[in-house]
Amino acid sequence: MIGQGILTVLSGPSGVGKGTVAKALQEKTKDMVCSISATTRLPRKGEVNGSSYYFLSTDEFHRKVDRQEFLEWAQIYGNFYGTLRLPVERALSGGKDVLLEIDVQGGLQVKQKFPEAVLIFLLPPNQDELESRLTKRASESEADIRKRLNWAEEEFEYLMHYDYAVVNDWVDEVVSKIQSIMVAEKCRTWRLK
Repeated sequence: MIGQGILTVLSGPSGVGKGTVAKALQEKTKDMVCSISATTRLPRKGEVNGSSYYFLSTDEFHRKVDRQEFLEWAQIYGNFYGTLRLPVERALSGGKDVLLEIDVQGGLQVKQKFPEAVLIFLLPPNQDELESRLTKRASESEADIRKRLNWAEEEFEYLMHYDYAVVNDWVDEVVSKIQSIMVAEKCRTWRLK
């Protein structure tokens, strides 16, 4: 019999490497799928609609909010982001583990709706490294980088609402730690049917 999958939320400040870790984790973890977020922001170079994100107009996004099609959603840096409910619920009921790579606001919304979800906060090795990663990404202006660094300070305030914290210094090590968390979570007695 197929059991229910585990919903895992990966959050952290912009530039901490959530996307890199999520991709590596999906490649190395059997039966895990990464949810694709919807957003109203413009695509960055190399991003593909339906693969990187679902790129929606603001009107289209609000229609989905009104129809309660999102598991969580938030406005961040002037754009809207959200996780479509139906694909997540289908994957979980099919026994797949689902990874959401979302911000802290969304993570807390998910925990309210799915108390059994596992929330992992990804931390940078230090503040200088976070700034360096944002700068190297070369996808935002200096003003946007400052805005993201200021918001990162606010995001750190939510750390204690998360179940786990993992420092992203080496991707393979981070993936190994998250896989260990997933194994431990699957062994919790209350998850047994």
